[in-house]
Amino acid sequence: MYLNIAIGVLISIISLKSIDCYFINIDAHAEECFFDKVTSGTKMSLMFEVAEGGFLDIDVKIYGPDGKVIHQGDRESNGKYTFAAHMDGVYRYCFNNKMSTVTPKILMFTMDIGEKPKETDNMESDANHNKLTEMINELSTALTGVKHEQEYMEVRERIHRAINENTNSRVVLWSFFEALVLVAMTLGQVYYLKRFFEVRRVV
Repeated sequence: MYLNIAIGVLISIISLKSIDCYFINIDAHAEECFFDKVTSGTKMSLMFEVAEGGFLDIDVKIYGPDGKVIHQGDRESNGKYTFAAHMDGVYRYCFNNKMSTVTPKILMFTMDIGEKPKETDNMESDANHNKLTEMINELSTALTGVKHEQEYMEVRERIHRAINENTNSRVVLWSFFEALVLVAMTLGQVYYLKRFFEVRRVV
């Protein structure tokens, strides 16, 4: 039994589908939309992170095939939204940067689409087999979530490192400017005192 579980877990890890991470550039006053055709009951998970631009915010909307808004987020820096398709058709998710006047945004996102729900026609299937399948599916979902979190942690670390480097460079420039001002003030005071105590000879 344990051998079957180990084999099932190994097959699940090997067959774990690769989830692509996309980086897109959204100009000011622009909107980018993406489409996926899925069947009813399929689980979909959208994760996104604004990597660069302005206040690192973006508007997000997810539309169903019937045109109704499934999810809406305003001025979000990052987010994760999971839902199940309520009907067959094309689902649309849009990233809106119309609130920005001149600043484009660089966005990282992934859309994880689960497997098509299976019909259970055979009611006499083995209970142990069903339990094993359920455990494998849970493990696969957990591994996918870990992969997503690693990708987002990498992006966040990159963003924070860029902010720190920018702050450090500004501090160095400001310190250099302060040193120049102090040197200039010192030289000016020395020159002023020298002229003030200078003895002028009358010819």
